[in-house]
Amino acid sequence: MFDEAGGVDGVNGVARPLRSSGRRERGGPAGPPAGRRPGAALLILPLLCALGLVLGPTGTAPVHAASACTGRLVKTVTFATGSLRVYKSRAYACAVTVAGKPGARRAMRVSLQPRGGRAVVDSGTFTQFAGPVTVHALNRCVRASGSVGGSSGSTGWILC
Repeated sequence: MFDEAGGVDGVNGVARPLRSSGRRERGGPAGPPAGRRPGAALLILPLLCALGLVLGPTGTAPVHAASACTGRLVKTVTFATGSLRVYKSRAYACAVTVAGKPGARRAMRVSLQPRGGRAVVDSGTFTQFAGPVTVHALNRCVRASGSVGGSSGSTGWILC
C-alpha cells in the first residue's frame, strides 16, 4: 500500500514494521544534514553567549523608568522614598524620579535645569515615576531635583 516512508507494507494493508537496509540516509535523524558541519555549532554557541553577556540579562526590571530616558546614566541620587536618575546623551540631559516602592498614588516631582535656562518640571500624583524631563545640554551644566512623598534629593551643578 504505502512505500517505506508511509510505514505500511504487505498485502491487504496489514501494517508490519519495515526492515532497514542498514544504510543511513544523509540528513536523517541519525546525522547532520548534508552540507552542515558540526563544528559550526561549536563556533556559534560561544558567540551567542558572549553577546548575552554584553547585552545583559533579558529579565524584566522592577521599574521600567530607565527606558524613558535615552543616553547613559551619569548620576543617581537616592533618598528615603525613591531616587533621582540623570541621563546624558550627546546634546541632551534627561531626568526621572523613581519611587522606591511603586504602587500607591503619591505626590512626585522632577526638575531639570540647564545653566542659564529655565527649569523643566513634571509634577503630580504618580504611581511609579515622574518624568522624564529633557533639556538641551550641549556643553552646559545642569542641575536636577526630585521628590517622592515628603522626601527629596537633588544634585548640584553637574555635567560641566
